[in-house]
Amino acid sequence: MGTRRRIAEHKKGGPLVIGGLIAVVGVGGAFAGYSLVGGGAAADDGASARSVHKTVKTGPPSASEVRATAAAFLTAWQRGDVTKAAAATDDSAAATQALTGYRKDAYITGVTLTSGKPSGTTVPFSVKATVSYQGKSKPLSYATRLTVVRRAKDGVPLVRWQPTVVHPDLTDGDRLVTGDAGTPPVKALDRDGGELTTDKYPSLGTVLDGLREKYGRTAGGKAGIELRIVRKAATKGTQKTPDKTLLTLSEGTPGTLRTTLSPALQAKAEQEVGSKDKASVVVMRPSTGEILAVANSDHGFNVAFQGSLAPGSTMKIVTSTLLFEKNLASADKPHPCPKYVTYGGWKFQNDNKFEIKNGTFKTSFAISCNTAFISQAQKLQNDDLTKVAQQIYGLSMNDWAIGVPSFDGAVPVMSDAQMAASLIGQGGVRMNPLNMASVVSTAKTGVFHQPYLVSPSVDNRTPAKAARTMSASTQAQLKEVLQYTAEAGTAAKAMAGLGPDYGAKTGSAEVDGQKQPNGWFTAWKGDLAAAGVVQAGGHGGDSAGPIVAALLRAGS
Repeated sequence: MGTRRRIAEHKKGGPLVIGGLIAVVGVGGAFAGYSLVGGGAAADDGASARSVHKTVKTGPPSASEVRATAAAFLTAWQRGDVTKAAAATDDSAAATQALTGYRKDAYITGVTLTSGKPSGTTVPFSVKATVSYQGKSKPLSYATRLTVVRRAKDGVPLVRWQPTVVHPDLTDGDRLVTGDAGTPPVKALDRDGGELTTDKYPSLGTVLDGLREKYGRTAGGKAGIELRIVRKAATKGTQKTPDKTLLTLSEGTPGTLRTTLSPALQAKAEQEVGSKDKASVVVMRPSTGEILAVANSDHGFNVAFQGSLAPGSTMKIVTSTLLFEKNLASADKPHPCPKYVTYGGWKFQNDNKFEIKNGTFKTSFAISCNTAFISQAQKLQNDDLTKVAQQIYGLSMNDWAIGVPSFDGAVPVMSDAQMAASLIGQGGVRMNPLNMASVVSTAKTGVFHQPYLVSPSVDNRTPAKAARTMSASTQAQLKEVLQYTAEAGTAAKAMAGLGPDYGAKTGSAEVDGQKQPNGWFTAWKGDLAAAGVVQAGGHGGDSAGPIVAALLRAGS
């Protein structure tokens, strides 16, 4: 059978063959014989009965233990023996609930599981089954994986329970449900009237799900019958991830909904993020707030709209606004950029410990001098940055309504070293590409326009508003330092040839346990703005910069 092992229905008394392992199955369905190949729960139990001095095994499960444990779990699941399958996991209660719901709530029957070649303690497997509901049936197939771990107290190998064992798109608190969809489907259109589909634009899966969830009942459609993932409720301060349709048993009648997406820029965004791992980008129009493109190289969680990441030095746009307003910096005046600055017990430094002697603030901004910002912390109140982010940039108020779930940034009030770190986009500050595209748009126009994917006129919702606008002097200086960064600073390589009506800021955000920082880049060109992040991509000018610049060129 090669490297593939079929876990099939067994005739009475016949052996189950899994990757060369013969497991004798008795009338009651109990497993025996694993001790013949040197491992597994049965072998451990037998040894325990013979001797009270058994040494508890430690370390990763052996290859034979991995095979035997996976076989026990998958065979029991396939047979519909929920109790036995759950007992083969390290969380029998959660496994029982999920596997019971698999049959009773999702109406999935005729399950056939085929395991692949293990990789260490991980075993991939495919699922083929049938979904049957009210006389309608359709085949279901997908691939997922399980991991075998050793229980610390007795050394027994078990399947580590996690929702992805049942389906790769499940997360904690999600449920598989088959029935009337409740929410009618939506035919989403781009700004030119073309249909938006995941076949054309793979990144739009979560966006289309979100559009359906919000507008399905008002767009004029009729619900069908579906197998779908019903997502867990949102926590305070967040928006619920949209439910996801996995299989349609009966087609509903879709309603029609027009979005602001540009087909050309969306296609280009998909292409650009596809060339890198963990890349996300958003393109918008500064003068209106219209979102023209959104793409993620990972088509699961929508980092571009819902991500919550430290933005690194791109946050210096907001911090510069604060410093200009308080007359703590001026674009063309001298400004300190030492090698080190200590604040709140932390010692801050610049990349490669550089310093600028007798330089201006514009120069410090252009080459992203951290200490130029940290040096001003002692002159600031703990809530100053939060106020500017909220009042001028519309951030961190949890009131954006773009048409689908989104996160509108977090700039919490911090103190001591964390307050200083927030000035350079670390500490407690969290953003995503949508937020940073909005930030550079506000810097360019001087006015916050809440980004949106669906026109507010469709459902008469009220977009978020900023409490005030920045002064003309502040905006002029912001544009000056951003243009200089695009022309001669860390963004110059990526932005070459896009001037003169342009501006940009790079960023690198350190992440604990990550070898390379997240690379950020945000920029405008004319009436286009974009921001991107490449997680673990290194310097933003080299990782996210080319993605953003390519989209600005394509839209010009």
